[in-house]
Amino acid sequence: MDNKFRFLAVVVAAFIVGFSVNNFAMSDVPSKIAVVDVGQVVASSSQVQALRKEQQAKAKELVAFVEKARKEVAATTDVKKKQALEDKYNKELNSKKAAMDKNYASKLESIDKNISAKINEQAKAGNYDIVLAKGVVLYGGTDITDAVKKAVK
Repeated sequence: MDNKFRFLAVVVAAFIVGFSVNNFAMSDVPSKIAVVDVGQVVASSSQVQALRKEQQAKAKELVAFVEKARKEVAATTDVKKKQALEDKYNKELNSKKAAMDKNYASKLESIDKNISAKINEQAKAGNYDIVLAKGVVLYGGTDITDAVKKAVK
């Protein structure tokens, strides 16, 4: 009987210690959580809109280049010259497209860093411990999308 009482006392003590440790661990859980609709922030960014217009203008330039090249190739009757022109224009087109893609990726990376920095600034200003994308949060969190949109503009 004495062993059963000791065993019960040890189990109760272990439960109390375990519960206390759990409460202590839970005290470090962040209390302020914010959410941001990144898609809205990106769509409203003046930098993104400017980049989109720039890309459209460059795409028009490429289309004009291709049309000019097609006309020149079509006007050439010599088969060897025609092939040489096609190769020349294909290389030039690929070079222009690669430069355009590299420029776009570089500017997009810069915009991404800027938006991330603005989100970070807003999180620190509001003393938020965690900021999550709005799409992954089903419930809760303070929406700071509008503040980030204003900061990004």
